[in-house]
Amino acid sequence: MSPYIALTILVIYFAVLIAVSIYTSRGADTNTFFTANKQSPWYLVAFAMIGTSLSGVTFISVPGAVGKIQFSYFQVVLGYILGYLFIGTVLMPLYYRLNLVSIYTYLEQRFGFWSYKTGSAFFLLSRTLGSAVRLYVAAQVLQLAMYNGLGIPFEISVLITIALIWVYTFKGGVKTIIITDTLQTTFLVTAVALTIYLVAKELNYSFGGMVSAISDSEYSQIFFFDDPKDNKYFWKQFLSGAFIAITMTGMDQDLMQKNLTCKNIGEAQKNMFWFTITLTFVNLMFMSLGVLLYFYAHSKNIALPAKTDDLYAMLALNHFGVNEGTAGLIVAITFLIGITAATYASSDSALTALTTSFCIDFMNVANKPEAERARIKHWVHIGFSVLFYFVIVLFNRLNSKEVITAIFDIAGYTYGPLLGLFAFGLYTKRPIKDTLAPLVCVAAPILTYILNQNSEAWFGGYKIGFERLMLNGFLVFIGLLIISKSKKANSLNMN
Repeated sequence: MSPYIALTILVIYFAVLIAVSIYTSRGADTNTFFTANKQSPWYLVAFAMIGTSLSGVTFISVPGAVGKIQFSYFQVVLGYILGYLFIGTVLMPLYYRLNLVSIYTYLEQRFGFWSYKTGSAFFLLSRTLGSAVRLYVAAQVLQLAMYNGLGIPFEISVLITIALIWVYTFKGGVKTIIITDTLQTTFLVTAVALTIYLVAKELNYSFGGMVSAISDSEYSQIFFFDDPKDNKYFWKQFLSGAFIAITMTGMDQDLMQKNLTCKNIGEAQKNMFWFTITLTFVNLMFMSLGVLLYFYAHSKNIALPAKTDDLYAMLALNHFGVNEGTAGLIVAITFLIGITAATYASSDSALTALTTSFCIDFMNVANKPEAERARIKHWVHIGFSVLFYFVIVLFNRLNSKEVITAIFDIAGYTYGPLLGLFAFGLYTKRPIKDTLAPLVCVAAPILTYILNQNSEAWFGGYKIGFERLMLNGFLVFIGLLIISKSKKANSLNMN
């Protein structure tokens, strides 16, 4: 694809987002930025959350990973369903009952100051690293599709990317994000559906023939029950998916901030229900696309890339867009729009959530006048934008893993403390020695890492995979139990 075509697409795309931002941010204040004044329609929130949840990582990595792990990732997706059920029936009613803006203020009410700050700090760390890596995916693709041809180095292209995100989020915040992410989810789903259609047409498949070819292929195996030591083993994947959903959605300010903009708990639960159904179907679409991409590469004798993450981008930009005429150019254009939409829907939301969490949890803006709240929010928003930039540049220089693996590596260590803190708060009534909570939450990920690195040698060849999130949360729970005391003992101390 010509870099000038890519540039034109990007300019039009961001012109639309900025126009939406101008419209939605009229009369906006900090309450609009943080909560959208709790006036968001549930159906827009549900659809907007698809783009936020998927990100460019799903867009790039899931189709390519089919070549190595078949449809086993769908076992994780099935676990998501269980996790989202827990969020909708347990966590969201709690957040609405307490009327929270930052969900981590629950930890202050339940445990105290240090637990609250620790939980929020782990979210800030988790989401900053995770979202920067997701944005790195799109930045790489844009670099290949456009900026290399224009002679613009990666460091400058990333700066442009983050500046554009800042421009359309700095005023309206989550109110703007819900509308722009709805548009971006539409672009994302349309891109995948259109690519599936065009690739299937190129391979001379009818719809029924395509479904049969995918289901009969070696790539389409979903369930793996044979070897508990295998990372693809069903119960490891399913339970990991459930806990990933609970922590990375239900205990994550980013996704919950959107949910908390609904008018009431009933609408928020409807949002979660339809979000779950749609997300499951869209993930299945991504995996089906992966099979078609491998079919196409084999039919054209195209050498597969060394990293499966590169498959979709390589075919869309270097083969469809060059060798397949108008249809191929459409695939290339839809890929570029899709990867941009997926990643920006995740990154703009994360930037807003990080700003909200830091302002509420560390700058105490809830107790300040509006003018001071606005000034603090403005500089915090800029600060996280700058931090994103440096993390992306650093990750570009250091990363050697497939991106989806790197994301879950990070999440397994940094979301574990949140899982442990919330689980202990919800399922026990014991108070803890609050000043020791940070120590427990730092020690557990370190111990999890040691166990992860040595699991095969220590446990008869067993490989710890996605389930390290559960292990990490369990270690935090045990640590909190050790530093806790009975309610009766606490009452005697208070007397």
